[in-house]
Amino acid sequence: MKFNFFIPTRIIFGENCIKENSNLMCIGKKALIVTGKSSKKNGSLDDVLSVLTDNGVKYEIFNRVKSNPDIENVLDGADVARKVEADFIIGIGGGSPLDASKSIATLATNLIEPEELFSNMIKKRPLPIIAIPTTAGTGSEVTPYSILTYDKIGSKKSFFSPLIFPKIAFLDAKYTMSLSYNVTVDTMLDALSHLIEGFLSVKYNNFYEYIVVNGLNSLKTCYKNVLDASTDIKKLDFETRELLLYSSTLGGMLIAHTGTSVVHAMGYSLTYYKEIPHGRANGILLANYLKFNYDSEEYKINMVLKLLGIKDIYEFEKIINELIRKEGKIPEISRDELNKYSSIAIKASNIANNKKSVTQDDLLDIYTKSIF
Repeated sequence: MKFNFFIPTRIIFGENCIKENSNLMCIGKKALIVTGKSSKKNGSLDDVLSVLTDNGVKYEIFNRVKSNPDIENVLDGADVARKVEADFIIGIGGGSPLDASKSIATLATNLIEPEELFSNMIKKRPLPIIAIPTTAGTGSEVTPYSILTYDKIGSKKSFFSPLIFPKIAFLDAKYTMSLSYNVTVDTMLDALSHLIEGFLSVKYNNFYEYIVVNGLNSLKTCYKNVLDASTDIKKLDFETRELLLYSSTLGGMLIAHTGTSVVHAMGYSLTYYKEIPHGRANGILLANYLKFNYDSEEYKINMVLKLLGIKDIYEFEKIINELIRKEGKIPEISRDELNKYSSIAIKASNIANNKKSVTQDDLLDIYTKSIF
Protein backbone atom coordinates (compact mmCIF):
# COMPACT_ATOMS: atom_id res chain seq x y z
CA MET A 1 0.00 0.00 0.00
CA LYS A 2 1.23 3.48 -0.88
CA PHE A 3 -0.28 6.88 -0.16
CA ASN A 4 0.77 10.47 0.34
CA PHE A 5 -1.44 12.68 2.50
CA PHE A 6 -0.49 16.30 3.17
CA ILE A 7 -2.83 18.96 4.52
CA PRO A 8 -0.73 21.59 6.31
CA THR A 9 -3.77 23.83 6.84
CA ARG A 10 -5.04 24.13 10.39
CA ILE A 11 -8.84 23.80 10.14
CA ILE A 12 -10.97 25.51 12.77
CA PHE A 13 -14.64 24.69 12.29
CA GLY A 14 -17.70 25.91 14.15
CA GLU A 15 -19.96 28.82 14.90
CA ASN A 16 -18.13 31.93 16.14
CA CYS A 17 -14.78 30.20 15.56
CA ILE A 18 -13.03 33.44 14.58
CA LYS A 19 -13.81 35.32 17.76
CA GLU A 20 -13.27 32.26 19.93
CA ASN A 21 -9.81 31.74 18.41
CA SER A 22 -8.86 35.36 17.89
CA ASN A 23 -5.22 34.81 18.85
CA LEU A 24 -4.76 32.52 15.84
CA MET A 25 -5.93 35.25 13.47
CA CYS A 26 -2.93 37.39 14.29
CA ILE A 27 -0.07 35.80 12.35
CA GLY A 28 1.58 39.07 11.36
CA LYS A 29 1.68 42.81 11.91
CA LYS A 30 -0.33 43.93 8.86
CA ALA A 31 -2.91 42.03 6.85
CA LEU A 32 -4.15 42.54 3.34
CA ILE A 33 -7.77 41.41 3.35
CA VAL A 34 -8.67 40.00 -0.07
CA THR A 35 -12.40 39.84 -0.63
CA GLY A 36 -15.41 40.76 -2.76
CA LYS A 37 -18.57 42.62 -1.82
CA SER A 38 -20.50 39.88 0.03
CA SER A 39 -18.22 39.68 3.09
CA LYS A 40 -19.63 42.96 4.36
CA LYS A 41 -23.20 41.67 4.05
CA ASN A 42 -22.73 38.27 5.71
CA GLY A 43 -20.84 39.54 8.75
CA SER A 44 -17.52 37.81 8.08
CA LEU A 45 -15.61 41.02 7.36
CA ASP A 46 -16.88 42.71 10.53
CA ASP A 47 -15.81 39.72 12.63
CA VAL A 48 -12.33 39.76 11.12
CA LEU A 49 -11.91 43.52 11.54
CA SER A 50 -13.08 43.32 15.14
CA VAL A 51 -10.50 40.66 15.98
CA LEU A 52 -7.68 42.46 14.18
CA THR A 53 -8.51 45.77 15.86
CA ASP A 54 -8.75 44.21 19.30
CA ASN A 55 -5.32 42.65 18.83
CA GLY A 56 -3.67 45.74 17.39
CA VAL A 57 -3.09 44.26 13.94
CA LYS A 58 -3.15 46.76 11.07
CA TYR A 59 -4.94 45.95 7.85
CA GLU A 60 -5.77 47.11 4.35
CA ILE A 61 -8.78 45.90 2.37
CA PHE A 62 -8.57 44.84 -1.28
CA ASN A 63 -12.20 44.26 -2.28
CA ARG A 64 -11.84 44.40 -6.04
CA VAL A 65 -11.75 40.64 -6.66
CA LYS A 66 -13.74 39.75 -9.78
CA SER A 67 -16.26 36.91 -9.82
CA ASN A 68 -13.76 35.02 -12.00
CA PRO A 69 -10.39 36.64 -11.23
CA ASP A 70 -7.82 36.88 -14.00
CA ILE A 71 -4.07 37.47 -13.89
CA GLU A 72 -4.45 41.25 -14.13
CA ASN A 73 -6.81 41.22 -11.15
CA VAL A 74 -4.38 39.32 -8.90
CA LEU A 75 -1.44 41.43 -10.06
CA ASP A 76 -3.42 44.48 -8.95
CA GLY A 77 -3.90 42.90 -5.53
CA ALA A 78 -0.23 41.99 -5.25
CA ASP A 79 0.77 45.57 -6.03
CA VAL A 80 -1.44 46.71 -3.16
CA ALA A 81 0.07 44.11 -0.83
CA ARG A 82 3.59 45.35 -1.53
CA LYS A 83 2.60 49.01 -1.36
CA VAL A 84 1.02 48.69 2.11
CA GLU A 85 3.77 46.28 3.26
CA ALA A 86 1.36 43.53 4.26
CA ASP A 87 3.05 40.50 5.82
CA PHE A 88 0.07 38.14 5.58
CA ILE A 89 -3.11 37.70 3.57
CA ILE A 90 -6.67 37.06 4.75
CA GLY A 91 -8.92 35.72 2.02
CA ILE A 92 -12.66 36.05 2.70
CA GLY A 93 -15.38 34.82 0.37
CA GLY A 94 -16.17 32.10 -2.13
CA GLY A 95 -13.73 30.43 -4.48
CA SER A 96 -12.86 33.63 -6.33
CA PRO A 97 -11.45 35.61 -3.36
CA LEU A 98 -9.79 32.52 -1.88
CA ASP A 99 -8.11 31.55 -5.15
CA ALA A 100 -7.16 35.19 -5.77
CA SER A 101 -5.62 35.46 -2.30
CA LYS A 102 -3.23 32.61 -3.11
CA SER A 103 -1.98 34.21 -6.31
CA ILE A 104 -1.77 37.62 -4.65
CA ALA A 105 0.25 36.14 -1.78
CA THR A 106 2.63 34.62 -4.33
CA LEU A 107 3.03 37.66 -6.57
CA ALA A 108 3.57 39.88 -3.54
CA THR A 109 6.87 38.11 -2.83
CA ASN A 110 7.83 36.96 -6.32
CA LEU A 111 8.44 39.77 -8.82
CA ILE A 112 7.48 37.75 -11.88
CA GLU A 113 5.12 38.13 -14.77
CA PRO A 114 1.68 36.85 -13.68
CA GLU A 115 1.68 34.25 -16.48
CA GLU A 116 4.75 32.68 -14.88
CA LEU A 117 2.49 31.47 -12.07
CA PHE A 118 1.35 28.67 -14.36
CA SER A 119 4.88 27.25 -14.47
CA ASN A 120 4.27 26.22 -10.82
CA MET A 121 7.87 27.21 -10.04
CA ILE A 122 7.96 29.63 -7.10
CA LYS A 123 11.32 30.86 -5.90
CA LYS A 124 10.24 32.81 -2.82
CA ARG A 125 7.74 31.67 -0.22
CA PRO A 126 4.38 33.44 -0.60
CA LEU A 127 2.92 35.51 2.21
CA PRO A 128 1.08 33.28 4.71
CA ILE A 129 -2.66 32.99 4.07
CA ILE A 130 -5.70 32.75 6.30
CA ALA A 131 -8.78 31.49 4.44
CA ILE A 132 -12.38 32.17 5.47
CA PRO A 133 -14.92 30.60 3.09
CA THR A 134 -18.36 32.19 2.94
CA THR A 135 -19.82 29.72 0.45
CA ALA A 136 -19.91 25.92 0.65
CA GLY A 137 -18.47 24.39 -2.47
CA THR A 138 -15.01 25.48 -3.51
CA GLY A 139 -12.94 23.81 -0.77
CA SER A 140 -10.18 26.26 -1.71
CA GLU A 141 -9.41 26.82 1.97
CA VAL A 142 -7.66 23.42 2.03
CA THR A 143 -6.17 23.12 -1.47
CA PRO A 144 -2.84 24.08 -3.07
CA TYR A 145 -4.59 25.44 -6.18
CA SER A 146 -5.41 28.90 -7.45
CA ILE A 147 -7.76 28.86 -10.46
CA LEU A 148 -7.59 31.95 -12.66
CA THR A 149 -9.30 33.08 -15.85
CA TYR A 150 -6.70 32.98 -18.60
CA ASP A 151 -7.81 34.84 -21.71
CA LYS A 152 -4.87 33.56 -23.74
CA ILE A 153 -6.39 30.06 -23.84
CA GLY A 154 -10.02 31.18 -23.59
CA SER A 155 -10.61 29.25 -20.39
CA LYS A 156 -9.42 28.89 -16.81
CA LYS A 157 -6.05 27.57 -15.74
CA SER A 158 -4.75 26.41 -12.38
CA PHE A 159 -1.62 27.42 -10.55
CA PHE A 160 -0.36 24.76 -8.12
CA SER A 161 2.10 24.79 -5.25
CA PRO A 162 2.13 23.24 -1.77
CA LEU A 163 3.36 26.64 -0.59
CA ILE A 164 -0.07 28.20 -1.19
CA PHE A 165 -1.98 25.93 1.14
CA PRO A 166 -3.59 28.39 3.60
CA LYS A 167 -1.93 28.38 6.99
CA ILE A 168 -5.28 28.46 8.80
CA ALA A 169 -8.87 28.04 7.64
CA PHE A 170 -11.77 29.36 9.73
CA LEU A 171 -15.08 27.76 8.80
CA ASP A 172 -18.27 29.24 10.22
CA ALA A 173 -21.52 28.28 8.51
CA LYS A 174 -23.28 31.41 9.76
CA TYR A 175 -21.58 33.31 6.94
CA THR A 176 -23.43 31.11 4.43
CA MET A 177 -26.90 31.60 5.92
CA SER A 178 -27.79 34.50 3.62
CA LEU A 179 -26.83 32.74 0.38
CA SER A 180 -29.54 32.64 -2.26
CA TYR A 181 -31.05 29.39 -3.51
CA ASN A 182 -29.07 29.57 -6.77
CA VAL A 183 -25.72 30.17 -5.07
CA THR A 184 -26.47 27.44 -2.54
CA VAL A 185 -27.17 24.96 -5.35
CA ASP A 186 -24.24 26.05 -7.50
CA THR A 187 -21.72 25.71 -4.70
CA MET A 188 -23.23 22.42 -3.48
CA LEU A 189 -22.79 21.01 -6.99
CA ASP A 190 -19.16 22.14 -6.96
CA ALA A 191 -18.56 20.19 -3.74
CA LEU A 192 -20.36 17.18 -5.22
CA SER A 193 -18.23 17.28 -8.36
CA HIS A 194 -15.04 17.45 -6.28
CA LEU A 195 -16.01 14.36 -4.32
CA ILE A 196 -17.06 12.39 -7.40
CA GLU A 197 -14.19 13.42 -9.68
CA GLY A 198 -11.68 12.89 -6.88
CA PHE A 199 -13.10 9.43 -6.16
CA LEU A 200 -12.90 8.44 -9.85
CA SER A 201 -9.46 9.98 -10.37
CA VAL A 202 -6.53 7.73 -11.24
CA LYS A 203 -4.76 9.40 -8.30
CA TYR A 204 -7.38 8.17 -5.82
CA ASN A 205 -6.16 5.94 -3.00
CA ASN A 206 -8.29 3.92 -0.56
CA PHE A 207 -6.70 5.95 2.24
CA TYR A 208 -9.04 8.77 1.18
CA GLU A 209 -12.20 6.66 1.61
CA TYR A 210 -13.20 8.40 4.85
CA ILE A 211 -13.34 11.70 2.98
CA VAL A 212 -15.50 10.35 0.15
CA VAL A 213 -17.92 8.44 2.38
CA ASN A 214 -18.49 11.26 4.83
CA GLY A 215 -18.64 13.93 2.16
CA LEU A 216 -21.25 12.14 0.04
CA ASN A 217 -23.24 10.96 3.06
CA SER A 218 -23.51 14.55 4.22
CA LEU A 219 -24.60 15.73 0.79
CA LYS A 220 -27.37 13.10 0.77
CA THR A 221 -29.06 15.01 3.58
CA CYS A 222 -28.18 18.39 2.11
CA TYR A 223 -29.57 18.08 -1.41
CA LYS A 224 -32.91 16.85 -0.09
CA ASN A 225 -33.14 19.76 2.35
CA VAL A 226 -32.12 22.24 -0.35
CA LEU A 227 -34.85 20.92 -2.66
CA ASP A 228 -37.40 21.21 0.17
CA ALA A 229 -36.34 24.83 0.70
CA SER A 230 -36.41 25.78 -2.98
CA THR A 231 -39.47 28.01 -2.59
CA ASP A 232 -37.99 29.76 0.45
CA ILE A 233 -34.28 29.25 0.96
CA LYS A 234 -34.49 30.96 4.35
CA LYS A 235 -36.04 27.74 5.60
CA LEU A 236 -32.70 25.97 5.19
CA ASP A 237 -31.47 25.46 8.74
CA PHE A 238 -28.05 26.09 10.23
CA GLU A 239 -27.35 22.36 10.64
CA THR A 240 -27.73 21.82 6.88
CA ARG A 241 -25.54 24.82 6.15
CA GLU A 242 -22.88 23.29 8.40
CA LEU A 243 -23.12 19.95 6.60
CA LEU A 244 -22.72 21.73 3.27
CA LEU A 245 -19.62 23.52 4.53
CA TYR A 246 -18.25 20.27 5.98
CA SER A 247 -18.79 18.45 2.67
CA SER A 248 -17.16 21.28 0.77
CA THR A 249 -14.03 21.12 2.92
CA LEU A 250 -13.84 17.34 2.58
CA GLY A 251 -14.12 17.74 -1.19
CA GLY A 252 -11.27 20.24 -1.11
CA MET A 253 -9.11 17.87 0.93
CA LEU A 254 -9.77 15.12 -1.60
CA ILE A 255 -8.91 17.08 -4.76
CA ALA A 256 -5.82 18.46 -3.02
CA HIS A 257 -4.52 14.92 -3.52
CA THR A 258 -6.37 13.61 -6.56
CA GLY A 259 -7.01 16.70 -8.63
CA THR A 260 -10.21 17.20 -10.60
CA SER A 261 -11.01 15.56 -13.92
CA VAL A 262 -13.16 15.73 -17.04
CA VAL A 263 -16.06 17.68 -15.53
CA HIS A 264 -13.91 20.60 -14.43
CA ALA A 265 -11.95 20.65 -17.68
CA MET A 266 -15.22 20.89 -19.61
CA GLY A 267 -17.04 23.17 -17.22
CA TYR A 268 -14.52 25.99 -17.48
CA SER A 269 -15.59 26.86 -21.05
CA LEU A 270 -19.24 27.04 -20.01
CA THR A 271 -18.23 29.58 -17.38
CA TYR A 272 -15.77 31.50 -19.55
CA TYR A 273 -17.94 31.84 -22.66
CA LYS A 274 -21.49 31.62 -21.28
CA GLU A 275 -21.01 32.95 -17.74
CA ILE A 276 -22.62 29.86 -16.23
CA PRO A 277 -21.51 29.73 -12.58
CA HIS A 278 -18.74 27.21 -12.03
CA GLY A 279 -20.65 24.73 -9.85
CA ARG A 280 -23.71 24.86 -12.08
CA ALA A 281 -21.53 24.20 -15.13
CA ASN A 282 -20.17 21.12 -13.40
CA GLY A 283 -23.66 19.99 -12.43
CA ILE A 284 -24.88 20.20 -16.02
CA LEU A 285 -22.16 17.72 -17.06
CA LEU A 286 -22.04 15.32 -14.10
CA ALA A 287 -24.66 12.75 -15.14
CA ASN A 288 -23.26 12.22 -18.62
CA TYR A 289 -19.74 12.09 -17.19
CA LEU A 290 -20.92 9.21 -15.00
CA LYS A 291 -22.59 7.48 -17.96
CA PHE A 292 -19.39 7.80 -20.00
CA ASN A 293 -17.29 6.24 -17.23
CA TYR A 294 -19.75 3.60 -16.05
CA ASP A 295 -18.27 0.66 -17.94
CA SER A 296 -14.82 1.24 -16.42
CA GLU A 297 -15.91 2.54 -12.99
CA GLU A 298 -19.11 0.59 -12.29
CA TYR A 299 -18.24 -0.27 -8.68
CA LYS A 300 -17.25 3.26 -7.70
CA ILE A 301 -20.18 4.92 -9.46
CA ASN A 302 -22.65 2.55 -7.83
CA MET A 303 -21.01 3.37 -4.49
CA VAL A 304 -21.46 7.10 -5.17
CA LEU A 305 -25.15 6.57 -5.91
CA LYS A 306 -25.62 4.41 -2.82
CA LEU A 307 -23.97 6.97 -0.55
CA LEU A 308 -26.24 9.66 -2.00
CA GLY A 309 -29.30 7.45 -1.55
CA ILE A 310 -30.02 7.44 -5.29
CA LYS A 311 -31.19 4.41 -7.31
CA ASP A 312 -29.28 4.90 -10.57
CA ILE A 313 -27.66 7.48 -12.85
CA TYR A 314 -30.99 8.41 -14.40
CA GLU A 315 -32.45 9.31 -11.02
CA PHE A 316 -29.23 11.20 -10.30
CA GLU A 317 -29.70 13.14 -13.54
CA LYS A 318 -33.33 13.91 -12.68
CA ILE A 319 -32.35 15.29 -9.25
CA ILE A 320 -29.54 17.43 -10.68
CA ASN A 321 -31.91 18.81 -13.32
CA GLU A 322 -34.50 19.58 -10.65
CA LEU A 323 -31.89 21.50 -8.69
CA ILE A 324 -30.47 23.54 -11.55
CA ARG A 325 -33.48 24.10 -13.79
CA LYS A 326 -35.37 26.19 -11.25
CA GLU A 327 -33.25 29.17 -12.28
CA GLY A 328 -34.22 28.79 -15.93
CA LYS A 329 -32.87 27.31 -19.12
CA ILE A 330 -29.23 26.81 -19.99
CA PRO A 331 -28.04 29.64 -22.28
CA GLU A 332 -28.27 28.82 -25.97
CA ILE A 333 -25.12 27.08 -27.18
CA SER A 334 -24.50 26.01 -30.77
CA ARG A 335 -22.83 22.79 -31.88
CA ASP A 336 -19.97 24.82 -33.33
CA GLU A 337 -19.42 26.36 -29.92
CA LEU A 338 -19.42 22.92 -28.30
CA ASN A 339 -16.82 21.81 -30.83
CA LYS A 340 -14.67 24.75 -29.76
CA TYR A 341 -15.14 23.97 -26.08
CA SER A 342 -14.18 20.34 -26.69
CA SER A 343 -10.98 21.40 -28.44
CA ILE A 344 -10.07 23.53 -25.40
CA ALA A 345 -10.98 20.96 -22.75
CA ILE A 346 -9.03 18.09 -24.32
CA LYS A 347 -5.83 20.09 -23.76
CA ALA A 348 -6.44 20.48 -20.00
CA SER A 349 -4.00 18.58 -17.81
CA ASN A 350 -6.72 17.18 -15.55
CA ILE A 351 -8.18 15.15 -18.44
CA ALA A 352 -5.37 12.68 -17.69
CA ASN A 353 -6.91 11.99 -14.27
CA ASN A 354 -9.73 10.04 -15.90
CA LYS A 355 -9.18 6.27 -15.82
CA LYS A 356 -10.91 5.69 -19.14
CA SER A 357 -9.12 7.28 -22.08
CA VAL A 358 -10.87 10.39 -23.41
CA THR A 359 -10.93 11.84 -26.93
CA GLN A 360 -12.16 15.19 -28.15
CA ASP A 361 -15.14 13.40 -29.72
CA ASP A 362 -15.96 11.91 -26.31
CA LEU A 363 -16.02 15.37 -24.79
CA LEU A 364 -18.23 16.66 -27.58
CA ASP A 365 -20.61 13.78 -26.97
CA ILE A 366 -20.80 14.56 -23.22
CA TYR A 367 -21.40 18.24 -23.97
CA THR A 368 -24.07 17.47 -26.55
CA LYS A 369 -26.00 15.05 -24.36
CA SER A 370 -25.79 17.45 -21.40
CA ILE A 371 -26.82 20.62 -23.25
CA PHE A 372 -29.48 19.47 -25.73
